[in-house]
Amino acid sequence: MTPGAQFSRQLNGLKVKDVQAIPIVIREQASVNDAVVMLFLENVGNLIVVDEQGRLSGIISRKDLLKFTLGNPNAAVMPVSMVMTREPNVIHAAPEESVVEAARKMIKHQVDSLPVVVPYKDSNGKEQPRWEVTGRITKTIMTKVLLDLAMERL
Repeated sequence: MTPGAQFSRQLNGLKVKDVQAIPIVIREQASVNDAVVMLFLENVGNLIVVDEQGRLSGIISRKDLLKFTLGNPNAAVMPVSMVMTREPNVIHAAPEESVVEAARKMIKHQVDSLPVVVPYKDSNGKEQPRWEVTGRITKTIMTKVLLDLAMERL
């Protein structure tokens, strides 16, 4: 097997669950001011917005917050649910999905990260048409994966 084929096989064998990070979430009732503070404290480009049960409601980016707050004196006290990109318009990944497929989604939709989700199950274990957030995958994680695999080849 050629080194390139081996590299490709290793990369294709990696699953999102193998490299995902802890999700950085904010509740949909939190204020825009809380979101801005959290973005900077966590040093991330976006926040995953969840409802009271931890189900995916949306995502809010620095760009969303900037557009909404410029020239809007009441923006700081408004809930993030007024600003976020709402589910079902949020692109996401599944834990069993390949890292390559997650990267394709990020490039196709021009996003910096994806929430990692699984179907939400109610108290009876029945799947609901909502998503439970279990992690996140970012461009930084993707770069680290490539670097780690490249370093293994040296």
